[in-house]
Order: sequence, then structure tokens, then C-alpha cells
Amino acid sequence: MPPVAPRPRRPRSAAVLGLLLLLAAAPACSTAPEPGPRGPAAGPGAAPAGTEGAAGGESSFWVDPDSEAARQVTAWEATGRYADAQALRRIADRPVALWGRPGDPGPAIRRARAAARASGRTLVLAAHNIPHRDCGQLPAGGAADARAYRGWIGAFADAVGDARALVVLEPHAVAHVVDGCVRAEHRAERFRLLSEAVDRLKKNRNTKVYLDAGDPGWIRDPADLAGPLREAGLDRADGFALNVSGFQPDAAVRAYGAELSRAVGGRHFVVDTGRNGAGPLAGDRERASCNPPGRTLGTPPTDRTGDPLVDAYLWVKRPGESDGTCRGGPAAGTWWPEQALGLARRTQDAP
Repeated sequence: MPPVAPRPRRPRSAAVLGLLLLLAAAPACSTAPEPGPRGPAAGPGAAPAGTEGAAGGESSFWVDPDSEAARQVTAWEATGRYADAQALRRIADRPVALWGRPGDPGPAIRRARAAARASGRTLVLAAHNIPHRDCGQLPAGGAADARAYRGWIGAFADAVGDARALVVLEPHAVAHVVDGCVRAEHRAERFRLLSEAVDRLKKNRNTKVYLDAGDPGWIRDPADLAGPLREAGLDRADGFALNVSGFQPDAAVRAYGAELSRAVGGRHFVVDTGRNGAGPLAGDRERASCNPPGRTLGTPPTDRTGDPLVDAYLWVKRPGESDGTCRGGPAAGTWWPEQALGLARRTQDAP
């Protein structure tokens, strides 16, 4: 075979000119806008960028990649609602508490425990199944009796096991005793069950337990909570929780918590900041606390609070879940995308 003659080399300037002409002639492409990153690809449940708290520290808590908010982001991106999806990541990409399910809380907690452990994060949980829960107010429910509750909290604790976990124990249970909502014949049993629950959960070597203590807009004098909290087992818990599902601003809650801490021997506390960015709605407390309009997200979850008494800011009540059928909402605890989007969009530092 005769050798192939080399191709004559085109001058470099001519090649560049040809490339420029080719690019100029190419038709423009139209693509959907990029929805933006959801966070670093660090594995399931890793806390994404932007989970800084008041002290600028990144959260050590587990983020559920399959939360209602995360699924909503995916659904909105699929239908082209990119701006709404981007705003909703303000909730989807941050850790929120997993509430133990009635019946058997074990399967959901075990799944979350495995994901949290794989990502090296702490699981945030809420136990809310005490008998005569919420005094019949929405969301009414709870275990049928003391025996059923002991079985339920045992299954809850068994599912947590030796994972790193923070448990907010029985939101509203102590405050409802103090405000007279719990009937007199049920009070001794309630304190006994709460105390037993503290002991059962604290058998898990890596579990921190915080007894719920209401908020400053509810029990006005924190000293009224001191005796009931001790009777409920506070001295063996890690501290107390404030503002769960509430809207009281951080400064007011910290001041209230500091006063309560002094009354109970310097115990630390955690604060639910999920929906308190704009403070409470004016007016009657019961009406103002049920799906109030115009609210915003609060301080992002973090265990670096800059306050020696505040162990963490948490999102215990999951932002975007309805408080009840008031103001056009669905049933209590139901995911409500419109409310979630409003919270996210009204927050000043939302994406």
C-alpha cells in the first residue's frame, strides 16, 4: 500500500476563524432552568450546606432525605415549579424531628436510626403518645391506658437503641397539668408515666431526653412548672424543652428558659424554632396558635447556640404540617404544601 500523503496544514488563523463561524451559525438551545443543588453529595441524611444556626455552627442533626418537604421539592421540580422548589428547600434541607407513630413506633425509628448512623448524625425524635393526650383537643389521641403507654415507650426506646438521639418527651404533657387541663384523677398517673419514660429512654447510653415545658405565652410564671417537672423526672433527664409547636420569639424563650432553669437547679433546655421567626399572632392564644397566617421559619436547627443554657435549637413541630382544620387547613399533622411554601417564602434568608 502506497504511503498516504500528509494533509496540508491549514493556517491557525483560518482554523480559528472557521470555528468562530461554525459557533455563530449553530442554533441556540433552550433548556429548563437548573433547579440548583440540594446540598453536598455526602451520603443520605448528611446535613447540607446552609444549616447554620444562630452561632454560625453547622447542625449535627440528621436530615431526612425522604421527608414530605423533600418529596414536594422533587414533585415541583418535575412539573417546572423551580422557584417554589428552591424556596421549599429552606425546609427540606434541614433536620426536623421524627414523631413516634401510634401503634408501633419501631419500624420508622429503626429506618431513621440506620440512616442517621450511616451519616454520623444525631437523630431528633418526639415521643407524643401519653394517655389523655392534649385533653381531647386536636390532635387528640394517645395510648389507651398506662399499660399500653409503657409498651409503646418501650418499643420507642428499643428502636432507638444505642444510636445518638435527642428525644423531646411528650409535648404539652406537663403544661397541661399546670394549666388545669388534665383531670385531677389522671395527674398522678401522668407524672408516674413521664418519670418511667425518662428512666426507660435514659437506659440507652446515647439518648438525651428533654421533658417538654410549654412556652412563655402559655404558663406565664415559669416557677409554676418547677415542681411538676421534677415530679415528671426532670432530675434524671438532660433538661427541658420549650416552645414546641409554638411561635414565641427566641429572645423571650431564652429569658423564660433561664428563669425556669434557675428554679430547677440550672438544668439546660432546647427550643423549637421551626415557625417562630415572626413571633406569635396577636389575639386569643388558642386561635392564634392554629395555622396562624403570616408566620415565618425561625432559627435553623443547630447544637451550637452561643448560649450556655441552650443545648440546641430544633425544628420539633415539622414546618408545613397543619395544626388542624382551622383557617382552611387539613387535619392536624397533615402535610400542607401551601403553608410550607408560605413559611419558606416569607423567611428573609430563604433561597
